[in-house]
Amino acid sequence: MSLKKKITDIRHTLAFRLTLWYAGIFMLSACLAFFFFYLLITSVIRQQTDQALFSEVRAFSSILSAQGPEAVKRQALLESQAAGEKKIFFRLLYITGEVFSSSNMSYWRDIGVSRAAVNRLLDSREPVFDTISVADRKHNVRVLYAVIGPGMILQLGQSMENHTRIIEVFRGVFITTMVILFALAVVVGWFMARRALVGVETVTRTARRISAGSLEERVPVKKQADEIDQLALTFNQMLDRIEQLVTGIKEMSDNIAHDLKSPITRIRGIAEVSMTADASLKDYESMAAGTIEECDRLLDMINTMLVISRTEAGVNQLECRQLDIAHLVRDACDIFQSAAEDKGLTLVCSADRNIGLYGDLRLIQRMVANLLDNAIKYTPAPGSVDVSVSAGADQSVAITVSDTGPGISARDREHIFERFYRCDPSRSQPGTGLGLSFARAVARAHNGKITVASVPGGGSTFTVTLPKNPPEVDFG
Repeated sequence: MSLKKKITDIRHTLAFRLTLWYAGIFMLSACLAFFFFYLLITSVIRQQTDQALFSEVRAFSSILSAQGPEAVKRQALLESQAAGEKKIFFRLLYITGEVFSSSNMSYWRDIGVSRAAVNRLLDSREPVFDTISVADRKHNVRVLYAVIGPGMILQLGQSMENHTRIIEVFRGVFITTMVILFALAVVVGWFMARRALVGVETVTRTARRISAGSLEERVPVKKQADEIDQLALTFNQMLDRIEQLVTGIKEMSDNIAHDLKSPITRIRGIAEVSMTADASLKDYESMAAGTIEECDRLLDMINTMLVISRTEAGVNQLECRQLDIAHLVRDACDIFQSAAEDKGLTLVCSADRNIGLYGDLRLIQRMVANLLDNAIKYTPAPGSVDVSVSAGADQSVAITVSDTGPGISARDREHIFERFYRCDPSRSQPGTGLGLSFARAVARAHNGKITVASVPGGGSTFTVTLPKNPPEVDFG
């Protein structure tokens, strides 16, 4: 990888953008701090300059009152010569603004008397300060107009060379400091961004390994309870769910293949026997009847899968109406009574009083039939199956189906409501493993639930709890 490509790749990283944001905000904050510091320095220097000029005014005012105008003239010349004629100048004015005495003004000839400043002074009787910029000179001049005695005004000017030099030094220090601070901000910002995003990089590496086929990979959690740990926990939970779904899909595919293979094999066997044997018309009729029976089983399994999928996805429109759930359960028990007696079982139904329920008659009938069929199928003789319907205090209806069968292990109870799951690994019992999955889908479609309580060797109890009121979810 070339250096140019590496730089381009770094520019498109989140760490690079975070570093720029950090450095930019840091530099903006530093510039604001220096700007306010600059204003503070200039204000302090100007105040000091103004105080020095005002002190001179008070001194000249004292000399005027004590010794007269000639003494003021002499003192002004001495002050100007002592400080330097390029540093300070004096002018003595009448209140009309006319100059009657001054220091050597050869260096300050471009600075005149401001009539506006004189007028402001005469109006307010307060000293007037003015800052003058002289062409071809980089230093400004601070000028003070003040009344020092009756009919006498003093114009006192001082070069702001020291002020300018301090500002220039400050500007140089500012530029150097900002360059150093920017470099430091970039380094610190890059370090902090990389450190903050190390968890994201871990998640990214884990995701890449998972996309390569390692579904068992998980993101390490550092137990710091920060946002990165929350991301890692959520990512791991998502991976657990995905792994469960993939495993379920694989198991369901195996189960579908097994359940499809048996009837198709039987159909082929019947056809092969009929073709190879000296079959009569009756044999062909028997072959056709067997084929139709096996096809009906396949269609029933496929239709049940479609109903479960559509109901769980919420695309099946429920044909809800008011029905008597107790009457429905009694009718189902009457239908399965002969099957129970043929197997030597006792089927008891406890649903004597009318209990109203708003639901889909067709789906609920099939759900109850599936539960009864499972109970009778897995209960050995001489056993019993008890069915009951009861109304709860919370406007719900509970349908309970209990048997004295072999019970369900804890491991199987976690999966019995999954499609095609069979507690019998050999799959010797007839059925497709869709009955309980269908029952759960119907219960959920009615905003209800189905639970199981079972102890190995102690039978099983399935309880369906449904609300009496219409479902709030629109499945249309």
